[in-house]
Amino acid sequence: MHVIAVLAAALLFGTTGTSQALGPAGTTPLSVGVMRMVIGGTGLAVLAFWLARRHARRLPSPASPPRLGIRPLALMTLTGVCLAAYQPLFFLGTSRNGVAVGTVVALGSAPVLAGLLEWTLTRRMPSATWLAATALATSGVVLLGMGGTAGGDGVDALGLVGSVGAGASFAVFANVQRRLLDDGWDPFTVVGAMGASSAAVAVIALPFVDTSWLGSPRGWAMALWLGLATIAVAYVLFTWGLSGLTAATAATLTLFEPLTAGVLGIVVLGERLAPLAVAGLAVLAAGLALLAWGSRTPRDPAPFAVEG
Repeated sequence: MHVIAVLAAALLFGTTGTSQALGPAGTTPLSVGVMRMVIGGTGLAVLAFWLARRHARRLPSPASPPRLGIRPLALMTLTGVCLAAYQPLFFLGTSRNGVAVGTVVALGSAPVLAGLLEWTLTRRMPSATWLAATALATSGVVLLGMGGTAGGDGVDALGLVGSVGAGASFAVFANVQRRLLDDGWDPFTVVGAMGASSAAVAVIALPFVDTSWLGSPRGWAMALWLGLATIAVAYVLFTWGLSGLTAATAATLTLFEPLTAGVLGIVVLGERLAPLAVAGLAVLAAGLALLAWGSRTPRDPAPFAVEG
């Protein structure tokens, strides 16, 4: 179930670039990212804290929560800062290189960076399945990046930096969340704190961005979908799934996002990929299938379970 939850979250994540592309004219990566976090971060905090309280009430003998000291507070704030930073970096990549390529590079870099960071922090070597699946999936990302869009001029360097920066932000907060879960924090509390702190960062930035595009119904529809579906709901699913998986495995499973984005870019937006990029999507799908098969055994002896 943890694998399914992460894959469902990745499916919602994968609609992000297409939603932004179908939005009104006059948007910028920064303004869309800020509004997405104001709405999504707030919604995520409300939903996650409600689920945390509901879960605590249903436990037969609730354990005492870990003590909220400087270290866990700093880690929770860091997850929100990374989530807030992810937004404009991601949209910068998709706006300059297209939804398919920009999303693939952003999420394709995340599992490699997450695995390396987890290895550095824990000195725990990733599993052979993760290494093989990530190598296969990353090869697909490279092929897609090299192929790009049919008839295009190659990958834009600034867009590439934005996408890789988004992948790095994702890798950091996935590892930090995993560390908080290992310390005994409830997954919904962890993701609620991430939503609250990311919304606070976005509110600070809100006066400095142009949000005039919200004057149209299409603008509000885009902002609400990006905030509520691809942040509030998706990150609750992702964090619950992460409670039973390693950060590296969860990050690799989220490569279903660029696969989804690539298909939507082709089918909905009419983006045409070069043959090499199409081959990359197929290799990426094979890597995801391998990792999903190898992740059937939970990470923890007694993983967190959602009470019905």
